[in-house]
Amino acid sequence: MLFVNFLNFTTWASLIEFVGALLIIAYIVAALIMLARTRDITYARLLVADGVITGLSFKLAGTLLKTLELRTWQQILMFVAIFALRTILKRFFTWERARLEQRAH
Repeated sequence: MLFVNFLNFTTWASLIEFVGALLIIAYIVAALIMLARTRDITYARLLVADGVITGLSFKLAGTLLKTLELRTWQQILMFVAIFALRTILKRFFTWERARLEQRAH
């Protein structure tokens, strides 16, 4: 029974999304430590942007994996809303990262 649950797509999707959340938290903690040491707010913001971009990539992958079990229109619409929001956030943080890099150089 445990092996069958291990192969469940929802379990894998949740695990992948959890890793994404841990990555975001780790990058934020690293940015706070770097900010305390160097007082360089631009570099700290770059770290946060990198973490959010990486974490959202994992969370997007988990969300896509969950599409294998969508059965109702309500589930499909919820997936579309979450997917669109995460995609918009990822693009925003990519734009912010590029803007910060231009300002730093």
